Amino acid sequence: MSLVKFKAQNHPQQTDLRGALDEVDDRGTHPAEFGPLHARFGFTLDVAAAPHNAKCADYYTRRDDGLVQSWATGGAVWCNPPYSNLGAWVAKAWAEHRAHGVVIVMLLPANRCEQRWWQDHIEPFRDRLGSPLRTEFLPGRMRFIKPGQTSVGPNERPPFGCCLLIWSED
Repeated sequence: MSLVKFKAQNHPQQTDLRGALDEVDDRGTHPAEFGPLHARFGFTLDVAAAPHNAKCADYYTRRDDGLVQSWATGGAVWCNPPYSNLGAWVAKAWAEHRAHGVVIVMLLPANRCEQRWWQDHIEPFRDRLGSPLRTEFLPGRMRFIKPGQTSVGPNERPPFGCCLLIWSED
């Protein structure tokens, strides 16, 4: 896959000028990608969902605003946040884990480690002895379902890999 004509659509330089594009932020994790994670963690709440892409019976939509809701549900939390506002979602995950000890698994693009939110909220803590935060870099490229679609076309994978941030005491 060539990146010659790739143009980031929800990069801070674009969103600062015009706001985030819903068609970019509103992409669900493909069931084939989510299934093994759900089997591993047993998610009970999806905190950044829409009715058409929610991964759990309990979920927060944009209207509910997962950034102001409690994530303490007694089970593990799944979060595939809008990529246009990642810093706020990572900060919220830290706050919820510290306050309630909730297990949180967040899916993020793996190519943003130079950004301030990564440097402030992830890099100093990830994979350190005694830290509740660990990272898992996923192989290949994730598949995401666009609104109104049920499958992913051959050239619809994003031009970046993804990683999981996992807040857990285990």
